[in-house]
Amino acid sequence: MELTLSSLTDGSPVGSIEVSDAVFGVDWNETLVHQLIVAYLAGARAGTKAQKNRSQVKGGGSKPWRQKGTGRARSGTSRSPIWRGGGVTFAARPKSFKQKINRKMYRKGLCSIFSELLRQERLWVVDEFKVETHKTKQLAEKLRVLESEQVLIVSDDIDKNLELAARNLHQVSLSKVLAVNPVELVRCETVVLTKGVIDKIESWLAPVSTKTTIATDSETDKE
Repeated sequence: MELTLSSLTDGSPVGSIEVSDAVFGVDWNETLVHQLIVAYLAGARAGTKAQKNRSQVKGGGSKPWRQKGTGRARSGTSRSPIWRGGGVTFAARPKSFKQKINRKMYRKGLCSIFSELLRQERLWVVDEFKVETHKTKQLAEKLRVLESEQVLIVSDDIDKNLELAARNLHQVSLSKVLAVNPVELVRCETVVLTKGVIDKIESWLAPVSTKTTIATDSETDKE
């Protein structure tokens, strides 16, 4: 499989590198990807919601009025759930929303996402991604050739200038290889990878596999 990409500088065609078929040539598995996204979002929930039941609300130890003779309904405590200021009937308790995903399933789902990004021409590979200054304007001009509103930059070397330049662009995200998650990969219109990231992704997701061809953004064409 061969994909022609353009340089971030002028959009011109560039060379190619060999990538793994087991990572970038996998069929799209919508069910598995959906399961990964749901599990990732569920794991991000804090789960710290807590309420007090009638036994945890302070006060209410004495009977509000006598049992008989008042003409009112009997009541044993003013902290009953039907009273104002009372406890909650089914009080919420802190809990974990995490869902178990096997390691092989997670890796297979990421391979499916990378392969689909490649098929949809939403995956860019560059030699390196750096900016000379921390100015946001310079980074915005560099990303203008992508013609995408939401961009994810995955690099193994995120310097301070790139971090400061992308901070004011709310639709541009930065990530390292091992911090990549399925939600950002699916959400962003374009994913930019550096050449060093490709090797790390292959060693992470498919240590032993066959190779295919994908174009990269290189300064010189060896051909």
